Amino acid sequence: MGDGPSKGLRETTLLSRDARLAGRPKLCSDCGLCDSFLKPEMARTCVFVRNQTEAIEQRLFGRNRQDGDELRFGIYRDMQIARMKPPVPGAQWSGMVTTLGARLLERGEVEAVITATTMPGTRFAPRPILARTPDKVRASAGNKPALSPNLALLDEVRARGVKRLAFIGTSCQVHMLRAAQPQLEAELGLERLDVIGIPCSDNVAYPDLVYFLDQVSKSPRTIVHYEFMQDYSLKMRHEDGHIEQLNFIDFPMDKLDGVFPSACLSCFDYPNSLADITIGYMGAPLGWQWVLARSERGEALLEMLRPELEFQPASSAGDRHRGMPRYLQMLANPPGKPPKPIRMLIAWLQRHRGPRGLEFARAIIEMKLFRNLQHVRERFGRFEQRIVPAHVYRTLAPYAEDYAETFGRPLTPESGIEHPSGDTASRA
Repeated sequence: MGDGPSKGLRETTLLSRDARLAGRPKLCSDCGLCDSFLKPEMARTCVFVRNQTEAIEQRLFGRNRQDGDELRFGIYRDMQIARMKPPVPGAQWSGMVTTLGARLLERGEVEAVITATTMPGTRFAPRPILARTPDKVRASAGNKPALSPNLALLDEVRARGVKRLAFIGTSCQVHMLRAAQPQLEAELGLERLDVIGIPCSDNVAYPDLVYFLDQVSKSPRTIVHYEFMQDYSLKMRHEDGHIEQLNFIDFPMDKLDGVFPSACLSCFDYPNSLADITIGYMGAPLGWQWVLARSERGEALLEMLRPELEFQPASSAGDRHRGMPRYLQMLANPPGKPPKPIRMLIAWLQRHRGPRGLEFARAIIEMKLFRNLQHVRERFGRFEQRIVPAHVYRTLAPYAEDYAETFGRPLTPESGIEHPSGDTASRA
């Protein structure tokens, strides 16, 4: 695939050219809701029509986020740095997500698990499945970093009469699912819904994923796992076991414009804050996983795995505040790529002097909030008050003066922004 991304952020059209998304508004993450019986509820449930995070938090947790880390990480009752002992072979990390899904089935606590396995003949193309056996869940191990219509399987949930369901998915999928949960409970008689959240950022359509790997790897066809890591590098594991590494500063950004869909650049929930439990890695050291149990049910899910886990204390180092003014300047005026010796020095400084541990998670989340806020303001400005949740401005408030100086406008929304109607015809 040598002709570049299948969608360009500088295009004026609002419609995607991806085959599955043809004719849909550009702010679409292909969560699958519109492929299910819930399609008529899209305008009421879609996070890109109206972000309902605060209202859903009140329903799920009985409160909204407190100041401090909850503004960035979402509401949580317990935070742990953990990993499976030993790691599950073939898993992206240590295998906590698939082990938990399989365990729920083994114990009879749920009847089925919605997750994604890999499309036959590909390495990373996702194929949503309704897993009814533990082995089916375990076989889905490994990251599929592409848009996946997991919610389309709600039709199969209804057809099979499933009453106790577990869902493994990304934050946009979880938002839609939570928004529709009262209806699912009423119409399907859903008695139980366990939500295992995967942190997600900058997903892509599968053709764009192939293009991305072509640009960043010397051997893209032999990659079996890859991830953007806490040491400021992209790590790509190959079939023979060797790890190819590309520092963030070395990314060929001139070739990657347009890879990431506008929906992902208009999302404000990297930590998957409406799940019962979020299992990721951003706030953990290399080789460990970052676990946030958010609800009482999430705590029970963590306890279910505890005998098979090892733990270490959370750590934090560096100061994210020092670099944020410079980041805002780069966001406003993207610089060219520095010479290689300068890039090597920057990579060393990031790795050894930059934010690490929980401070790294705070820094990355804040940077993505700023980047995505700017994307919304530049591309979908009149929709800002509908799709940017209020906690974003509270989170970024310490940098309000830097933002105003850099962009010549206040951080908080200006009065008079148009509020479009909630129907799909006016949607971005």
